[in-house]
Amino acid sequence: MISVTVICKNEEKNIRRCLESAKWADEIIIIDSGSTDRTIDIAKEYTSNIEVIEWKGYSDSRKKALDKVKTAWVLPLDADEEITPELKEEILETIRLEKAGINGYKIPRKSFFLNKWIKHCGWYPGYQMRLCRTKYTTVADRLVHEGYLIEGKTGILKSDINHYTVNSIYEFTAKINEYSTLQAIEKAPKKKVGFKEIYFNNISAFYSILFLKKVLWMEFTV
Repeated sequence: MISVTVICKNEEKNIRRCLESAKWADEIIIIDSGSTDRTIDIAKEYTSNIEVIEWKGYSDSRKKALDKVKTAWVLPLDADEEITPELKEEILETIRLEKAGINGYKIPRKSFFLNKWIKHCGWYPGYQMRLCRTKYTTVADRLVHEGYLIEGKTGILKSDINHYTVNSIYEFTAKINEYSTLQAIEKAPKKKVGFKEIYFNNISAFYSILFLKKVLWMEFTV
Protein backbone atom coordinates (compact mmCIF):
# COMPACT_ATOMS: atom_id res chain seq x y z
CA MET A 1 0.00 0.00 0.00
CA ILE A 2 2.71 2.54 1.02
CA SER A 3 6.50 2.61 1.12
CA VAL A 4 8.73 5.04 2.96
CA THR A 5 12.04 5.87 1.27
CA VAL A 6 15.05 7.42 2.98
CA ILE A 7 18.33 8.58 1.42
CA CYS A 8 21.17 8.99 3.88
CA LYS A 9 24.85 9.04 4.76
CA ASN A 10 26.33 9.11 8.27
CA GLU A 11 23.00 9.82 9.95
CA GLU A 12 23.35 7.74 13.11
CA LYS A 13 22.18 10.71 15.19
CA ASN A 14 18.89 10.95 13.30
CA ILE A 15 18.07 7.69 11.53
CA ARG A 16 16.47 5.81 14.44
CA ARG A 17 13.99 8.61 15.16
CA CYS A 18 13.10 8.75 11.47
CA LEU A 19 12.62 5.00 11.01
CA GLU A 20 10.83 4.53 14.31
CA SER A 21 8.23 7.03 13.09
CA ALA A 22 7.87 5.12 9.80
CA LYS A 23 7.77 1.51 11.01
CA TRP A 24 4.02 1.27 10.35
CA ALA A 25 4.62 1.52 6.59
CA ASP A 26 4.34 -1.60 4.44
CA GLU A 27 7.95 -1.21 3.37
CA ILE A 28 10.96 0.94 4.23
CA ILE A 29 13.60 1.48 1.53
CA ILE A 30 17.05 2.86 2.39
CA ILE A 31 19.51 4.29 -0.13
CA ASP A 32 22.82 4.89 1.64
CA SER A 33 25.78 6.69 0.10
CA GLY A 34 28.56 4.98 2.00
CA SER A 35 28.01 5.62 5.70
CA THR A 36 31.02 5.03 7.92
CA ASP A 37 29.14 5.35 11.22
CA ARG A 38 26.33 3.17 12.63
CA THR A 39 23.65 4.34 10.18
CA ILE A 40 23.32 1.01 8.34
CA ASP A 41 23.43 -1.06 11.54
CA ILE A 42 20.53 0.95 12.92
CA ALA A 43 18.63 0.80 9.63
CA LYS A 44 18.88 -3.00 9.60
CA GLU A 45 16.72 -3.08 12.72
CA TYR A 46 13.85 -1.70 10.63
CA THR A 47 14.35 -3.07 7.10
CA SER A 48 16.42 -5.41 4.96
CA ASN A 49 15.79 -3.31 1.86
CA ILE A 50 19.04 -1.33 2.04
CA GLU A 51 21.23 -0.45 -0.93
CA VAL A 52 24.63 1.23 -0.69
CA ILE A 53 25.50 3.29 -3.76
CA GLU A 54 28.13 5.72 -4.94
CA TRP A 55 27.09 9.31 -4.23
CA LYS A 56 26.10 11.05 -7.48
CA GLY A 57 23.83 13.71 -6.04
CA TYR A 58 20.51 14.07 -4.25
CA SER A 59 18.41 13.64 -7.38
CA ASP A 60 20.17 10.43 -8.38
CA SER A 61 19.70 8.90 -4.91
CA ARG A 62 16.02 9.84 -4.81
CA LYS A 63 15.46 8.34 -8.27
CA LYS A 64 17.10 5.07 -7.20
CA ALA A 65 14.87 4.96 -4.12
CA LEU A 66 11.74 5.66 -6.17
CA ASP A 67 12.67 2.95 -8.68
CA LYS A 68 12.65 0.36 -5.89
CA VAL A 69 9.10 1.18 -4.74
CA LYS A 70 6.55 -1.55 -5.47
CA THR A 71 3.59 -0.12 -3.58
CA ALA A 72 0.89 2.23 -4.93
CA TRP A 73 1.96 5.09 -2.65
CA VAL A 74 5.34 6.42 -1.56
CA LEU A 75 6.36 8.77 1.24
CA PRO A 76 9.95 10.02 0.80
CA LEU A 77 11.67 11.18 3.99
CA ASP A 78 15.04 12.67 4.86
CA ALA A 79 16.91 11.06 7.74
CA ASP A 80 16.46 14.19 9.88
CA GLU A 81 12.67 14.10 9.51
CA GLU A 82 9.97 12.43 11.58
CA ILE A 83 6.36 11.46 10.86
CA THR A 84 4.11 12.73 13.63
CA PRO A 85 1.38 10.37 14.96
CA GLU A 86 -1.24 12.77 13.60
CA LEU A 87 0.32 12.66 10.14
CA LYS A 88 0.43 8.86 10.18
CA GLU A 89 -3.31 8.70 10.84
CA GLU A 90 -4.07 11.33 8.21
CA ILE A 91 -1.98 9.51 5.61
CA LEU A 92 -3.70 6.17 6.27
CA GLU A 93 -7.12 7.83 6.07
CA THR A 94 -6.19 9.65 2.86
CA ILE A 95 -5.05 6.41 1.22
CA ARG A 96 -8.19 4.62 2.39
CA LEU A 97 -10.50 7.28 0.92
CA GLU A 98 -8.69 7.21 -2.46
CA LYS A 99 -9.83 10.65 -3.64
CA ALA A 100 -10.17 10.42 -7.41
CA GLY A 101 -7.64 12.31 -9.49
CA ILE A 102 -5.39 13.44 -6.63
CA ASN A 103 -1.97 11.90 -7.15
CA GLY A 104 0.14 13.79 -4.64
CA TYR A 105 -0.15 15.69 -1.38
CA LYS A 106 1.96 18.47 0.05
CA ILE A 107 2.68 18.16 3.76
CA PRO A 108 3.51 21.04 6.14
CA ARG A 109 6.94 20.76 7.73
CA LYS A 110 7.90 22.03 11.17
CA SER A 111 11.61 22.86 11.16
CA PHE A 112 13.54 22.85 14.42
CA PHE A 113 16.84 24.65 14.99
CA LEU A 114 18.59 23.82 18.28
CA ASN A 115 15.34 22.07 19.27
CA LYS A 116 13.39 25.31 18.79
CA TRP A 117 10.48 25.31 16.34
CA ILE A 118 11.09 28.16 13.87
CA LYS A 119 7.63 29.55 13.09
CA HIS A 120 8.46 32.75 11.23
CA CYS A 121 10.45 34.08 8.24
CA GLY A 122 8.83 31.62 5.84
CA TRP A 123 10.05 28.50 7.65
CA TYR A 124 6.53 27.29 8.44
CA PRO A 125 4.45 25.69 7.06
CA GLY A 126 7.17 25.00 4.45
CA TYR A 127 4.97 22.66 2.40
CA GLN A 128 6.76 19.66 0.83
CA MET A 129 5.40 17.31 -1.85
CA ARG A 130 5.74 14.00 -0.05
CA LEU A 131 2.73 11.66 -0.21
CA CYS A 132 2.70 10.51 -3.82
CA ARG A 133 1.08 7.91 -6.04
CA THR A 134 4.15 6.06 -7.24
CA LYS A 135 3.25 5.67 -10.92
CA TYR A 136 2.53 9.39 -11.30
CA THR A 137 5.71 10.57 -9.57
CA THR A 138 9.12 11.60 -10.91
CA VAL A 139 12.12 13.33 -9.34
CA ALA A 140 13.14 16.77 -10.59
CA ASP A 141 16.54 16.55 -12.28
CA ARG A 142 18.30 19.18 -10.17
CA LEU A 143 21.46 19.22 -8.07
CA VAL A 144 19.71 20.86 -5.10
CA HIS A 145 16.07 21.38 -4.04
CA GLU A 146 15.31 18.48 -6.36
CA GLY A 147 11.77 17.76 -5.16
CA TYR A 148 9.06 15.48 -6.56
CA LEU A 149 6.97 16.15 -9.66
CA ILE A 150 3.38 14.88 -9.83
CA GLU A 151 1.36 14.14 -12.95
CA GLY A 152 -2.20 15.24 -12.26
CA LYS A 153 -3.93 17.04 -9.41
CA THR A 154 -2.40 17.57 -5.97
CA GLY A 155 -3.78 18.26 -2.52
CA ILE A 156 -2.59 19.39 0.91
CA LEU A 157 -2.55 17.51 4.21
CA LYS A 158 -2.98 19.24 7.57
CA SER A 159 -0.62 17.30 9.85
CA ASP A 160 3.11 17.95 10.09
CA ILE A 161 6.43 16.33 9.34
CA ASN A 162 8.96 17.30 12.01
CA HIS A 163 12.28 18.43 10.55
CA TYR A 164 15.32 18.58 12.85
CA THR A 165 17.43 20.73 10.57
CA VAL A 166 20.71 21.37 12.39
CA ASN A 167 22.10 21.10 15.89
CA SER A 168 24.72 23.84 15.65
CA ILE A 169 25.82 26.94 13.73
CA TYR A 170 28.65 24.83 12.29
CA GLU A 171 26.17 22.38 10.70
CA PHE A 172 24.12 25.27 9.34
CA THR A 173 27.17 26.90 7.74
CA ALA A 174 28.25 23.59 6.19
CA LYS A 175 24.81 23.09 4.65
CA ILE A 176 24.68 26.62 3.29
CA ASN A 177 28.12 26.20 1.71
CA GLU A 178 27.13 22.87 0.14
CA TYR A 179 23.80 24.10 -1.26
CA SER A 180 25.18 27.41 -2.55
CA THR A 181 27.99 25.58 -4.36
CA LEU A 182 25.50 23.16 -5.95
CA GLN A 183 23.32 26.09 -7.01
CA ALA A 184 26.31 27.78 -8.66
CA ILE A 185 27.15 24.60 -10.57
CA GLU A 186 23.52 24.12 -11.57
CA LYS A 187 23.18 27.66 -12.92
CA ALA A 188 26.33 27.41 -15.00
CA PRO A 189 26.60 23.78 -16.16
CA LYS A 190 28.90 24.58 -19.07
CA LYS A 191 31.22 26.83 -17.13
CA LYS A 192 34.02 25.95 -14.78
CA VAL A 193 33.24 26.99 -11.22
CA GLY A 194 36.09 29.28 -10.22
CA PHE A 195 36.99 32.15 -7.93
CA LYS A 196 33.96 34.29 -8.85
CA GLU A 197 31.44 31.58 -8.04
CA ILE A 198 33.25 30.59 -4.84
CA TYR A 199 33.48 34.23 -3.74
CA PHE A 200 29.79 34.86 -4.20
CA ASN A 201 28.94 31.53 -2.57
CA ASN A 202 30.78 32.71 0.53
CA ILE A 203 28.90 36.01 0.40
CA SER A 204 25.66 34.06 0.15
CA ALA A 205 26.66 31.93 3.14
CA PHE A 206 27.53 35.08 5.12
CA TYR A 207 24.12 36.65 4.54
CA SER A 208 22.42 33.33 5.26
CA ILE A 209 24.05 33.33 8.70
CA LEU A 210 22.89 36.91 9.26
CA PHE A 211 19.40 35.81 8.27
CA LEU A 212 19.60 32.90 10.69
CA LYS A 213 20.62 35.23 13.51
CA LYS A 214 17.56 37.37 12.74
CA VAL A 215 15.34 34.30 12.77
CA LEU A 216 16.76 33.09 16.08
CA TRP A 217 16.45 36.56 17.63
CA MET A 218 12.78 36.68 16.64
CA GLU A 219 12.03 33.17 17.85
CA PHE A 220 13.91 33.18 21.14
CA THR A 221 12.70 36.62 22.21
CA VAL A 222 9.00 35.88 21.66
